[in-house]
Amino acid sequence: MKIELKEETVKEIANGYKDNAEESVVGYGGKLDIRPPYQREFIYKDKQRVAVINTIKSNFPLNLMYWHFREPSENFIPLEG
Repeated sequence: MKIELKEETVKEIANGYKDNAEESVVGYGGKLDIRPPYQREFIYKDKQRVAVINTIKSNFPLNLMYWHFREPSENFIPLEG
């Protein structure tokens, strides 16, 4: 497996964000399956959500995310640990 570091902004990842309810959630210009249809929805509690927003507003980096490049569609899916 080849791992390539890419630094992306929240704005870049949110570009093209679409929440298709149970179908999927996509972003990154439609190339990132943030929540594929087979993955259950994860919802932050209020305290967790506020912490993420404060992190972004303070211009601190978010956690490292690993994405898998899915061929042949040329889309990415997040890898979960």
